[in-house]
Amino acid sequence: MHYYRYSNAEVSCWYKYLLFSYNIVFWLAGVAFLAAGLWAWSEKGVLSDLTKVTGLHGLDPVVLVLVVGIVMFTLGFAGCVGALRENICLLKFFCGTIVFIFLLELAVAVMAFLFQDWVRDRVKEFFENNIKSYRDDIDLQNIIDSLQRMNHCCGAQGPEDWDFNIYFDCKSESKSREKCGVPFSCCIPDPAQKVVNTQCGYDIRKKSKSQWDDQIFVKGCIHALEAWLPRNIYIVAGVFIAISLLQIFGIFLARTLISDIEAVKASNAF
Repeated sequence: MHYYRYSNAEVSCWYKYLLFSYNIVFWLAGVAFLAAGLWAWSEKGVLSDLTKVTGLHGLDPVVLVLVVGIVMFTLGFAGCVGALRENICLLKFFCGTIVFIFLLELAVAVMAFLFQDWVRDRVKEFFENNIKSYRDDIDLQNIIDSLQRMNHCCGAQGPEDWDFNIYFDCKSESKSREKCGVPFSCCIPDPAQKVVNTQCGYDIRKKSKSQWDDQIFVKGCIHALEAWLPRNIYIVAGVFIAISLLQIFGIFLARTLISDIEAVKASNAF
């Protein structure tokens, strides 16, 4: 005998509009991400020449923003319409996608813990590829500069990694003024300077390594991130748990509403 929590089959307005409210936030956030991504692309002229997307060999942060926006917009739309129209197909699509994302996050976390050396190699490779494209995209440049300034690091393994970039490479035939230097974000800041000296890294790698310590960060960003993670493990775990609980809550609401709709349809069939 089928158990149901109500004496008569009905769709709970509470769950219905709670799920709608949950998804309207998703949808609005997706719209915001899409708008920000399209605006950034328009500023870089990509919308008038889409070949610029494939011209960058590193990561274009705007692409990541657009992908997140599209996913959130689609899920939010499916959840909102599915809840209001009591559409089981849209609700199952929303629920299934959230479950898939949750399992994917869990799998990535487990793999990162079990295969730390492999993850470290991929991060190193990823960072080096983006160093090569440092001057090709202003958004990528800003992210690398922010990462180096916040973590007091330079390059993936160290300042020598900037040889991967044609403008900073000591061995290249380039006439770049930045040759054999590092970006300003690698420089140790001078508290007395109120204006950022963007030329502080010029020619630094022409000097002996013993002189680097006084002017630039010599620790690689991979080592800096490895040191950062244990110090902030509770923050990282808290963020992961909070996101997981929100996803589980959304799955619960969707599954409950689907059960209500199916129960109503089953009762109407008799």
